[in-house]
Amino acid sequence: MNAKKVLNIFSSLVTTILFLLLIFMVFVVISSKASGGEPQFLGYQLKTVLSGSMEPTFKTGSIIAVKPVEDPTALKKGDVITYMQQDGNLVTHRVTDVIKQTDQVMYQTKGDNNEDFDSQLVLSQNVVAKYTDVTIPYFGYFIDFAKSSKGIAIMLILPGILLLGYSGITIWSALKEIDAKTSNSEEKTA
Repeated sequence: MNAKKVLNIFSSLVTTILFLLLIFMVFVVISSKASGGEPQFLGYQLKTVLSGSMEPTFKTGSIIAVKPVEDPTALKKGDVITYMQQDGNLVTHRVTDVIKQTDQVMYQTKGDNNEDFDSQLVLSQNVVAKYTDVTIPYFGYFIDFAKSSKGIAIMLILPGILLLGYSGITIWSALKEIDAKTSNSEEKTA
């Protein structure tokens, strides 16, 4: 394989990666704004881990994928759930006990890294989602930045500038090559 063919393959690969990066950034920004928080993808919600209460299961700053639960009364001991607290904050902790009363199911929860159980039982109707065992370490910092006004600007503009810059370099290289071929053909005819 000659150098020119390798360069063409590399060029196509870089262009594709930059284009996919641009599309991904647009998706992250639009999805974050549309959901009012973390982005969603294929029915999964992506949540940013804000504390170390569940370490080592997932670290602070990670992104976890959770799936909305269809039947919040069917969860079992050991499940990791995301639930709404009374103050409106979302928490993701592990179910340590299931308490069934005549008309109500409640869950005792605890962070894996916490010594004590959570102070209040979680009512089944407050369960929002269940953890799906998908974690992307440290990506939450990126998502939080992407939700800020500076982040939105950079995430939409930077990949476009990189793609335009790379396109400019590719065009300049092609013109240079055409110029060299034209010069060679003029020298041969002279």
